[in-house]
Amino acid sequence: MTTVSPTRLTSEGAASFIRANTALMRPPHVPEVALHLADEAHDLWHRTEEELSEIGLPPPFWAFAWAGGQGLARYVLDHPETVAGKRVLDFASGSGLVAIAAMKAGAANLTGADIDPFCETAIRLNAEANAVEVGFLGADQVGRDDGWDVVLAGDVFYEKPFADRLVPWFEALRSRGADVLVGDPGRSYLPKDRLQKLATYEVPVTRALEDAEVKRTTVWRFA
Repeated sequence: MTTVSPTRLTSEGAASFIRANTALMRPPHVPEVALHLADEAHDLWHRTEEELSEIGLPPPFWAFAWAGGQGLARYVLDHPETVAGKRVLDFASGSGLVAIAAMKAGAANLTGADIDPFCETAIRLNAEANAVEVGFLGADQVGRDDGWDVVLAGDVFYEKPFADRLVPWFEALRSRGADVLVGDPGRSYLPKDRLQKLATYEVPVTRALEDAEVKRTTVWRFA
C-alpha cells in the first residue's frame, strides 16, 4: 500500500492508489460489471479502520461489492425498463456498481452520489473500465431533489440516525413521482412497512465483510 495520505492526493494520485491496492474483478452476482476491488491478496483488505485513519483514508467502502449493491445491480440489469431512458441517481454509490449496471441497462443520465471524496475517482475508473459515463456528486444529497426519475440505494439502512433521515426523503421523492429502489441484505433499520418487495437473491459475499458467505438480499420499492 502506498504510504502517501490518500486524502491529500490529486485525482491522478488517487487513481494510482486505487490501481496499486485493488484488482479489476467481476462481482460474483453481477459478472457483467468489472470493478477495481480489494480482496485477500491486497493489503487494503487487511487494514483495520484505525490503521486506515492513521494514513488519512476513510473506510474504503468503494473497494468492495456489498450484497445490497450486488442485488440491486442484478435487478436493474434483469429489469432494464426500471431505468431505461431515465435520469437516475445512485445514492451512496461507493464503487459505482449500481450506477454502472443502470447505465448498461440503458439509463439516459446517471449520477453517483457519495460523501467520501475518494469515491469520485473510484467511480470514474470503474465507469471507464465498463465504457460508460457516470457523473458524480460529493455533497450530501439527503433532502435534495434534482428531478431524478429513479433513485437507487444499495445497503443504506445500517444505522438508525441515517435511516431516520433517509425515510422521509425517500417518501418525499416517491410522493412526487420518483421511483425509489433499495437493495438490502437484512439490515436492522430497513422500514419494511413502507416497502414493496420486488425480488430476492442469494448473493455471495465474504466473511471479512459480513457474517456469512451468502447473504439473502432483497430489492424493495418505496410504495
